[in-house]
Formats: sequence, C-alpha cells, structure tokens
Amino acid sequence: MNGFRIILVALVLLLNLVGVSPAWADPPKLTGTPEYAEVTQAIANLIRAKAAPEESDLTSVEIEQKLGALNLQKYILETASHYSQCRNSTGSTIAVFAHKAKKAPQSPSVLYYLANGEMTEDEWSCDGVYLPTGTKLAGLSEVTEPTVAQFVSGTRLNATVNAQGELEFNLAPSKFAKSSDSVLPIPDLTVATIQASLPNAPIED
Repeated sequence: MNGFRIILVALVLLLNLVGVSPAWADPPKLTGTPEYAEVTQAIANLIRAKAAPEESDLTSVEIEQKLGALNLQKYILETASHYSQCRNSTGSTIAVFAHKAKKAPQSPSVLYYLANGEMTEDEWSCDGVYLPTGTKLAGLSEVTEPTVAQFVSGTRLNATVNAQGELEFNLAPSKFAKSSDSVLPIPDLTVATIQASLPNAPIED
C-alpha cells in the first residue's frame, strides 16, 4: 500500500508539472464572481418586491417567474462542475462567443463557429450564442438586429430547432446583448454566412 501511495503522489506531481489537471481537479469557483453577486442581489430585490407588491412595477406572477429563473441561475453558479459549455444540436453550424476560462479567465470572448453535433471544450467558457437578424427564437419575437443570447456561467447549454423552425435552448438566456450595449464585438452576419463558415470552435474530443 505504501508503494501505491508513493506512485500516486508522484503521478499527481507529474501531472501538475506538465500542466495537465487531474480528473478530480476542483470545479470552477463561481460563487465569488461579480455575476453571482448580481444574481443574489436581484433575488433579494425581488423578495422585497414580493413583500411589498404595491410598490413594484411587476405583477405577482412576473415576480414569481423572475424569482424562479434567478434561483435556477444561482443554483447553476453554486453547483457547476465545468465552465459554460454549448452543444449544437440544430442541424447546421451556429456561431458562439467563447474564451479560454481555465488558463486565461480575463481573456476576451471571441466569435467561433460550432459544427452541428459538437460541444465546446470544458476548459473554455461558452459565453453566448450569436443570433443574426431574422432569427426566430421560440417563445420570443423575431430578432431584429444582431444579438447574443447569454447564459449564466456554468450552464450546460443545448441549442436545438423545433418543428416550427424556431431556435430553442434547454435553459432560458440570462440576458440578451446587442452591439449598442455590449463589450462583445458583435458583427452583422447572416444565417447563410454562418452556416457556410468552416467550424473552428474549440470542442470536446
């Protein structure tokens, strides 16, 4: 047993030296991020609005809906085992924003093309899905300008297309970013341009 322990310790040291994280490495710590603080503050604000509905511009139904969405986001941030990942199950190439979160958490998010059936790599953070003008999103009005659907960090996103030809996500976006109000370099691309682009997103092996 002592020999086994020595071998195990040596293996862990070797993995650290070559920069490879062992399979049991700690998950990303997302509860200390500004995003987590923003979500918890929004929940606190809604709880106050729920206690004094006459002072809120929201109906009781809207408050409950927003609380449900925010509590889910809080849960994801607290329990995430990976950085955000996006899976493309739409049947064609889509565009996503991503950055290498594990080694360069402050690096800028860049637009990549993700092939159908692929998922972004778990050491990268998929920061959002690009929605070109004219995109039909299930449950929402048609997109009228280039937009990025963003999701809370730690989300395991799956993008699909329903029977009506509308884009669907397994989780609701936490926000929508447009070029006029975002630091993301949001280009003006057509659906045809995206679908014809060569996939280059970092993906799972």
